[in-house]
Amino acid sequence: MTDPYTIAHSDYRFDLPADFNFGFDVIDARAKETPGRIAYIAVDRTGEDIRPVTYADLAGASNRFANVLHSLDAAKGDFALVIMERIPAWFETLIGCMKVGVVAMPGTTLLTAKDIRYRINKTRARFVVVSSGHADKVEEIRADCPSLEHLIIVTNARNGWIHYESACASQPAEIAPHQLEPTQADEMMLAYFTSGTTADPKLVPRDHSYAKAHEITGRFWLDLNDNDVHWTLSDTGWAKAAWGMLFGPWMAGAAIVLYDGDIRFDAVCHLKLIAKLRVSTFCAPPTVYRLFTQHDLTTYDLSSIRHSVSAGEPLNPEVIRVWKETTGTVVHDGYGQTETVNVVANFPFMPVRPGSMGKAAPGFTVSIVNDEGLPLSNNDIGHIAIKVTEPHPPGLFHGYYNGPNDLDRSSFRHGWYYTGDTAYCDNDGYIWFVGRSDDIISSASYRISPFEVESALQAHEAVAESAVIGKPDSLRGEIVTAYVVLATGFSASESLVSTLQDYVKSQTAPYKYPREIEFRESLPKTISGKIRRVDLRAEAIAAATNHRC
Repeated sequence: MTDPYTIAHSDYRFDLPADFNFGFDVIDARAKETPGRIAYIAVDRTGEDIRPVTYADLAGASNRFANVLHSLDAAKGDFALVIMERIPAWFETLIGCMKVGVVAMPGTTLLTAKDIRYRINKTRARFVVVSSGHADKVEEIRADCPSLEHLIIVTNARNGWIHYESACASQPAEIAPHQLEPTQADEMMLAYFTSGTTADPKLVPRDHSYAKAHEITGRFWLDLNDNDVHWTLSDTGWAKAAWGMLFGPWMAGAAIVLYDGDIRFDAVCHLKLIAKLRVSTFCAPPTVYRLFTQHDLTTYDLSSIRHSVSAGEPLNPEVIRVWKETTGTVVHDGYGQTETVNVVANFPFMPVRPGSMGKAAPGFTVSIVNDEGLPLSNNDIGHIAIKVTEPHPPGLFHGYYNGPNDLDRSSFRHGWYYTGDTAYCDNDGYIWFVGRSDDIISSASYRISPFEVESALQAHEAVAESAVIGKPDSLRGEIVTAYVVLATGFSASESLVSTLQDYVKSQTAPYKYPREIEFRESLPKTISGKIRRVDLRAEAIAAATNHRC
């Protein structure tokens, strides 16, 4: 008898029309079919103001913003940097951009002025749409961004800016027929900047087919249907938000929880909201589950949860046990990247192996291969790779935007897309994550480039050399740890540690700062002079292991 996983994997077909626009073909279509159905539930920071928003409301609001863009002579292919918290305007802005063909670039709320300048100039963006707390950062670098024409601010009006609410209120809730221009499925829709091993972030273009490809994420991994209330915890600037706060749930017709929580995570508030909103499917990084299980979960009504998922790194067995005892659900780990949709997971229709990433998602051939693209034997460690087929695998990007050719060549070779991560496959087809080929640090769901942190440290006069790694941490998975060789005239001290930490926060997004700094006389290097982070990482892992013993 064929098992359910094999049936799902062999039977799935990705049906992609030549023209596709998530705003028109999903949001507006649902607004016409079921106008009163809840699209999302907006919750303010206090957790007390709860406002259900229907598909009809969402369609009208996104049309109003699309008309604002039309009034500003926006053209298909223009770029707009979007930075705001988890508020309704985020949905309206992204969907309005899709309807016009403007490429939205969601950015995390922790971006610095320097980060914003780089993103605008890299894409020659004409628009920025930000909530009021980020306007100062934009104005700081505006003179350095010649392409930037229109500044749009959400919530609080400001001189020299277009006030989002006022502008939208002045526009109709329908788009004029002559302005309805179809978008092809292969035209760019979104763009995400993702950390890499080079100094500057890579730009990952996502076309309109990417939205539809998240039917795989929503249907198979998140296990959603139109009766679900789904909550994914993610910053709006990460691709994870596209997975679980946008495309995945709405492709399945589920209602989304949009909670504008404080940047300092409040576990109790989140647990209370799960009960109050009757959340049925829940997705969070491992750190959140760990924080939850530090509380007495039996004091909260979590009976509405029927399916739980996570991604980033494996959860430890004790957290899995406590969560299952309380909710009756096993946490289903999944895997993917900014460059993909969900491509590997523990799916609800197959046995879960705690600690494993699971198996390849329907629509994909995922293998562990060597440098020459040859699949390895079971239990041998190699590269996680996705077979590049014809037609192109659903949701897999085609290459980096204006990136160096050698970057694309290293990613796409021998008929595979190399993810940059390593793993092994066991005898039953389950994939087990080993590490990151490119030294990316995964900390509390953030992906951090060590090179970016090193570059920030190197800019300080006290630093002669530095190396940054991810050190194992029971709460965050990894923490950013820096090894620093001091310049002549400087001495190691706790005061200098604090100074360097504050300096890094001022140079790049604050979440990237090194939580630990260790001063060294020298750093391990290869014969050619390259720093061997692998040696430092092995040392940190050994120290963490000895500490546990």
